[in-house]
Amino acid sequence: MQEGIGCVAITDHNEFRAFEDLKDNGKIIVIPAEEVSSAEGHIIGLGIDRQIPRGLSIQETIDAIHEAGGIAVAAHPYRWWSGLGPKNAQRYDFDCIEALNARSIPSANHKSRRLSQKIGKPVTAGSDAHSPERVGWGYVELPDDITTWQEAVQAIMAGKAKPFSKSRGLIRTIRYGIKSIGQWMLRGFKKM
Repeated sequence: MQEGIGCVAITDHNEFRAFEDLKDNGKIIVIPAEEVSSAEGHIIGLGIDRQIPRGLSIQETIDAIHEAGGIAVAAHPYRWWSGLGPKNAQRYDFDCIEALNARSIPSANHKSRRLSQKIGKPVTAGSDAHSPERVGWGYVELPDDITTWQEAVQAIMAGKAKPFSKSRGLIRTIRYGIKSIGQWMLRGFKKM
């Protein structure tokens, strides 16, 4: 339990292999998950039993996550090149809102947290770690008696998850913005 991590959801972009590779590690609880690139932004599927295809509409992605036994989380709604936007987070029936994200700027995290409170949805938080040293920068505290990923997801849905996260500072924001906007332009201004 390095860094106090007892449970993790590895939400690779449009990929479900990490769960299969890590599920029987015997050290930490691994939630089957994926960060899905819908046609309008990222949606996290927690507790899914299969890979969700990318490029579907928001509603089709939510439906596919539910059909796969999971919960649909509106990921980083205030990130303009990969988030869904606050209107979509409110318009569609998401199960949860990612209230805090370590790759988001402080104002985006503040707005996401307020949005989750406004619409009364349970919250998650994430590192959005694209490198090992960032794992654990965003997290939720769950009750200590959880022993399975199913119990972890139930605790999140019951509102027992307390979100915490660092935010991206100015220098990292500038670097990340240049890289991400460049990639976005190369994709023809399409979300990931």
